[in-house]
Amino acid sequence: MDSILTSLSNVPWWLWIIVFLGLVAFRDIFIQKAHTISHNYPVVGHLRYWLESIGPEMRQYFVANNREELPFNRIERSWIYASAKKENNYEGFGTDRDIYAHQHIFVKNQMMAFQMPENHPNKAHKDFLPCAKVMGAYNKRKKPYRPASIINVSAMSFGSLSAAAVEAMNKGVSKSDAYHNTGEGGLSPYHKQGGDVVFHFGTGYFGVRSSDGNLSLEKLERLVAENPCIKAIEIKLSQGAKPGKGGVLPGAKITKELAEIRGVAPGKDVLSPATHKAFGTVTELMELIETIAEKTGLPVGIKGAIGKLDQWEELADMMLKTGRGPDFITVDGGEGGTGAAPPSFADHVSLPWVYGFSELYKVFQTRDLVSRVVFIGSGKLGFPAKAAMAFAMGVDCINVAREAMMSIGCIQAQVCHTNKCPAGIATQNKWRQRGINIPLKSDRLAQYFKTFRKELVEITHAAGYEHPCQFTMHDIQVNVDDIDLTRNLRTTYGYNKTEVPFQGTQALYECQYLGGKNFIESTK
Repeated sequence: MDSILTSLSNVPWWLWIIVFLGLVAFRDIFIQKAHTISHNYPVVGHLRYWLESIGPEMRQYFVANNREELPFNRIERSWIYASAKKENNYEGFGTDRDIYAHQHIFVKNQMMAFQMPENHPNKAHKDFLPCAKVMGAYNKRKKPYRPASIINVSAMSFGSLSAAAVEAMNKGVSKSDAYHNTGEGGLSPYHKQGGDVVFHFGTGYFGVRSSDGNLSLEKLERLVAENPCIKAIEIKLSQGAKPGKGGVLPGAKITKELAEIRGVAPGKDVLSPATHKAFGTVTELMELIETIAEKTGLPVGIKGAIGKLDQWEELADMMLKTGRGPDFITVDGGEGGTGAAPPSFADHVSLPWVYGFSELYKVFQTRDLVSRVVFIGSGKLGFPAKAAMAFAMGVDCINVAREAMMSIGCIQAQVCHTNKCPAGIATQNKWRQRGINIPLKSDRLAQYFKTFRKELVEITHAAGYEHPCQFTMHDIQVNVDDIDLTRNLRTTYGYNKTEVPFQGTQALYECQYLGGKNFIESTK
């Protein structure tokens, strides 16, 4: 044995490399059957897959220019990073943005800016910027709530985000007087670090879920009573990333801790249906809103991405008739967000925020309902100029998700759905989470919020106003290419589709699986 080891130790290192490469080549040619490239080009073919895997990073750092990337370009990310670190976030030598580009935003300044009196709050607190409206005031909820900040953390659940990230965000909103939306993963211990909380639930009812997967009002009432940090409740109808689509949380991701928080069995796949079990009509939604508000005393709102308006119009008509309804409405943009989704949904389902919000706002404005509702915008609005535009269009607050993630270290690796987030934010990997310094990152989130509010106050004053709620549609201009921003397919292509006879999916199922030939006959 010793002689064999001695002989092996005398083999040149380059010969070992040749042997290794020979084994790889043998495997590529004779064993593996899945990859054509590595079969046809053994050994060298692996280089192609490796280069492809690091392609996004190579383009991000060495190829793409400062204004080119999506969803957030380098200038936008750098502004958030600098603002969060309280570093110089200015630009020199003028803007490098194409100010003639489609939908570029212009905030119209006043000849003489707003002059603050000596005793004005912004003299001492430059970032003081609470919401001008109160959630639950019109409906006389027992515990109305005025957000102390116009910028807040949007719905991102524990499970999609790491424990360290959630804790850093909650401590950050506490330091900046903002609120923290839980997302639909339930209220975790990491949400209870001093910040105000908006408890959010979706079709999975995690955290307030009965044994059969329905909403438990008893659990919800008990949760609110035991956690005074909860200031409002939000019912998710849909989200910008994948409106109208459910989801599956793989059992491999459901740890014992996650299972306890969400009220599910550990290690088993959990389905979030596409639709709610607790209601199926607008009338039932209205009843649920009032029931929850009565049991908890809190303002209750809804969140949705905007597409068709018929059910929103039905909701508005019912609000007008009954004098009841949601205390706040969060409008999510179809641009997508932190939620992973198929490209077909993220790219095409529901309207972008500017189109969706403007359409919805008119539904409530024409019925004189705007004053009853606190409107919250969510969809890449975490920049002062975009926020000014949003306030001019009618929002009262904005929620930010990806911008908040970047303030605590997100590098836009776009691997949130793989559990391999390199920054430790969108992963349950304990090793990656260890890189998050919670006290430091909470300070950075708070500083980003404070810098944001300070700059928005300054823009507001430059426009001649005291608070962003005073912005009007005339104060903002955007570049448009023509008079029609969008056209429907009928106008574009000059015809209407012929109606397809349809008797329901159940009828198709019966024909397909029970009738055999009848399925074909029924389509003639």
